[in-house]
Parts: sequence; C-alpha cells; structure tokens
Amino acid sequence: MNGLRQDSVRNRLLQHMEPSDFELLQPYLEKVTLNLRDVLIEEGRAIEHVWFMEEGLGSVIAVGQDNEQVEVAHVGPEGMAGKTVVLGVDHSTNRTLMQVAGIGLRLPASRLREALNQSPTLRSFLLRYVHVALTQLSQTALANGRYNLQERLARWLLMRNDRLHTDDMALTHEFLSLMLGVRRSGVTEAIHLLEGIHVIKATRGQVRIVNRARLLEIAGGCYGLPEAEYDRLIGNQR
Repeated sequence: MNGLRQDSVRNRLLQHMEPSDFELLQPYLEKVTLNLRDVLIEEGRAIEHVWFMEEGLGSVIAVGQDNEQVEVAHVGPEGMAGKTVVLGVDHSTNRTLMQVAGIGLRLPASRLREALNQSPTLRSFLLRYVHVALTQLSQTALANGRYNLQERLARWLLMRNDRLHTDDMALTHEFLSLMLGVRRSGVTEAIHLLEGIHVIKATRGQVRIVNRARLLEIAGGCYGLPEAEYDRLIGNQR
C-alpha cells in the first residue's frame, strides 16, 4: 500500500472524485518526480501510464506530419495527462511534456481501464474532465485565429498562473515563441506592451505578474470558458 489518502493528495481530479472511485485507483498510484522536458505522453505510441500531477506544469504539443509543433493546452494539478485512455483510445496524436518540473502520481493505464469498467461514476466524472480539456483545445484554436498576440499572451500567462500558483515565472522569449507559435520578435513586442502598462515585470529569463485583474481584462473573451466549465462540472480548479 502506498499510504495515499484522498484528503492529502493535491491533484484536483483525485480530490473531487467519489471516495469509492479514489479507492479503486489508490493502491496503484505511484508518486514520481517529473523533471523539466520529461515526456509523459508521446504522440503515436501506446499509453502505458496516465499522470495526475500534483506540482508543475505540462504542455500538450500538437505535432504535424512535417514535425511542426505548437502548444495547444496546459495540464497541471487540475488534470491528468493521458486522458484519451478515458475515451477508450490507447494512444494520443499529441505529445505531453513537462514545461515546469514537479511531482505527479503515475497510474498504469490498464488499471484505469479496469476501474472505468467497474465504476460508471468514475467514467462519468472523467468524461466530464475530457469535455473540459476539449473546451480548452477549442478555445486555444479560437484564440490563435481571432485574438491578437497581446491577448493570447495574457491568456497564456493566466493559465500558467492558475496551475502554478505563483506570479513569478521562469520564461524566455524563445520559449514563449515556441509555445505560442509565433516569431520571437512578436513575443518581445507583446511583452514590452504588457510591461509598459504595468501588467507584468520582465527581466532576463523571468516574468512576474503584477496586475492579474488587468491581465484578465486584456485577455478578454479568449480566457475563462474552460475554467468556468471546470468549476461547474468538476469543482474548484485553483
């Protein structure tokens, strides 16, 4: 037995699920250290484990057939990596890697499948989470297609802040350009604009949020729907 109790875990999904469903998973949860750039889910490969994060932040990366890459979603202590298993699919077309190192609870995918077959309440609960995750994906597509870079950067910083619970973030312009799928010069300009109106403070390799309320105003309609759906269907995300 691993000694984990539901009232002591820090992953929101594990916290909010029915106690009887947590008991189905608990004996097989293994606490692991998640290092920067660790790949949790590799695109096109069988998913052997799902991951319930307690600390840190994962990036879900869409990878094209020509190896073009862009971040399409975040996953942190509110969620799980490997959610396609809930849909009965044994692989993902996206890659999930650690953007910020942390700690996770690893569960064999085979054990999750068994638990889903045993418990309709667990299946219903995790399908609601998959809905929330798909909402985040669709809102990322909307943001990329209809919102300017300053608004998209504000959304990205808010999503990161939600999951890491810190206003200080180790970030480089090069990394942000990869995550947002834009040129580095565009990221630099957007950061300077946000800094100029005293929403963030940027130093070399570091960004600090100094006015979250203003950041919310700037993000506007491209932030908030997935977060509201999580609170409505799962529980408090933060």
